[in-house]
Amino acid sequence: MSGEMRVGHGFDTHRFSDDPDRVLILGGVRFEGVPGLVGHSDGDAVAHAVTDALLSAAGLGDIGVLFPDTDDKWAGADSIGLLADTVARLGDAGWRVVNADCTVVAESPRIAPRRDEMQTRLSDVVGAPVMVKGKRAEAMGALGRGEGLACWAVALIERQ
Repeated sequence: MSGEMRVGHGFDTHRFSDDPDRVLILGGVRFEGVPGLVGHSDGDAVAHAVTDALLSAAGLGDIGVLFPDTDDKWAGADSIGLLADTVARLGDAGWRVVNADCTVVAESPRIAPRRDEMQTRLSDVVGAPVMVKGKRAEAMGALGRGEGLACWAVALIERQ
């Protein structure tokens, strides 16, 4: 191991959809009975933030550059698949993921009851531990009014 390490930061936010058929997916986990998120792909803000953190750390651009929402190819895309593609790109560039950590800010849904599922799903795809935390905006601003949610992520990678 060369000892070279890098940190990347990612962020994503989406508003909730009025479409009753839109399913909420966070960290690759389906949340039934709550509104889904508006997005060109499946709207998985957690997977998007982790993807951006990894791309940033490796200096490989960002999710909008690699998977633009202006390209119909990515319409309805599985964000976990985009994350897996990103991990493969990191490997091709000589990097491996050490860990990632993300925080979801939302009034609803509650993250804690599904945290373990999300962490397992993300960790399996990334090949390293991924932690997920849920926080509330305490009725402040658009997030506090439940208009959408936001996710921040940080990732550590090292040279293979």
